[in-house]
Amino acid sequence: MANTALPSRASLAERLDDLPFTRRHARLLTGSGLGWALDAMDVGLISFILAALVQQWDLSRTAAGWIASVGFLGMAVGATLGGLLADRLGRRQVFALTLLVYGVATGASAFVGGLAALLVLRFLVGLGLGAELPVASTYVSEFAPARIRGRMIVILEAFWAVGWTAAALIGYFVIPASADGWRWAFALGAIPALYALVVRWGLPESPRWLASRGRIAEAERIVSTFEADAGLVAEPAIRKEPPSRSIAVTARARLLTLWNPEFSRRTICLWLVWLTVNFAYYGAFIWIPSILVEAGFDLVRSFGFTLIITLAQLPGYAVAAWLIEVWGRRSTLSVFLIGSAVSAVFFGTATTEPAIIASGMALSFFNLGAWGALYAVTPEIYPTSLRATGAGWAAGVGRIASIVAPLVVPLLLVAGGAPLLFTVFGGCFLIAAAAAWGLADRRGVALDDR
Repeated sequence: MANTALPSRASLAERLDDLPFTRRHARLLTGSGLGWALDAMDVGLISFILAALVQQWDLSRTAAGWIASVGFLGMAVGATLGGLLADRLGRRQVFALTLLVYGVATGASAFVGGLAALLVLRFLVGLGLGAELPVASTYVSEFAPARIRGRMIVILEAFWAVGWTAAALIGYFVIPASADGWRWAFALGAIPALYALVVRWGLPESPRWLASRGRIAEAERIVSTFEADAGLVAEPAIRKEPPSRSIAVTARARLLTLWNPEFSRRTICLWLVWLTVNFAYYGAFIWIPSILVEAGFDLVRSFGFTLIITLAQLPGYAVAAWLIEVWGRRSTLSVFLIGSAVSAVFFGTATTEPAIIASGMALSFFNLGAWGALYAVTPEIYPTSLRATGAGWAAGVGRIASIVAPLVVPLLLVAGGAPLLFTVFGGCFLIAAAAAWGLADRRGVALDDR
């Protein structure tokens, strides 16, 4: 009788790690990246819409800060729930659901007539956004061959710059064009609702997740399609599937496992990095257009400066994508965070147009390169059974800082202006650079499939 034993989880993981980069990898990276770019477009749009609404609705700084912060409150809730759901229901399912939620809520925002309705919808937008980002990075990391896994995640994160640039273009050309320009910007943000269908039907589920749930035959079919694309024919393992090695099964068990002796130091350091980087990044980039307007630049000119500054994100990602497989995760992350700290101080004290643009571009370059490295290292430090949970909770805790940042920025501006504000941001980047050395560096090492 023929042996019909299915491949083991270990053999599936090894086969994924041994693959060359194929067209299917490119398709998966592009498909996930487009979702990531649409996320970035939505987050970026609110910074431009805020500057317009402050003038049209005569909003106070506090009210404007709440519009930004309530979205991050939703992101905090979404990130923690999204990670738990992705470990239970699958990466692809949750990825598609999050795109649908925030796409519909963003489109509905185009029709609001007052502050209260906008706040409710921004919270819903945040739920979808917060859940999508850690799930997407986990999803791609589980397909990526070990030797280029970090580089693939940084490239995924680079789609953030594409989306933010799209937001800057919409901010520059659409929002100032008419009194309803901000409504048209929100309407464009509804595109993710349609893209969710592409994700749901066009991308495969993670084989590592399927294997962790005992669905070995499905995982085998997906891995085989990648091998066929690479011109490889795998020899199925002639052994039965071993008992599951998952170290956490229930949601409660996964959360508790983050704090056992094996993972507690990583979790503490990871949460600290996410907290400080979120505070500095969102505190700076959400408010930059408004700060420039208050400095005396008109709306169009302010948005033009922001667009130029945003373009520096792409080379930042490119350099980080190369260095992360040369220097490793921790070194790349800490160097880019130190560069962010120095750039923030220079931006806060810049007074001339060339200095504002140059220091702003440096801040974009280093800060977004650091984000690429952070998203690469985050899912790697946990096993498959709690990978999305660990990444989601790190992102969720980080969103606490992004909730606080837009509310604290007006107070710091009153207390000491831009120099004090960006010095505080620089200090946050330095704390993050130090905490990065408490993370596990798994450059070129296979993912833990427990």
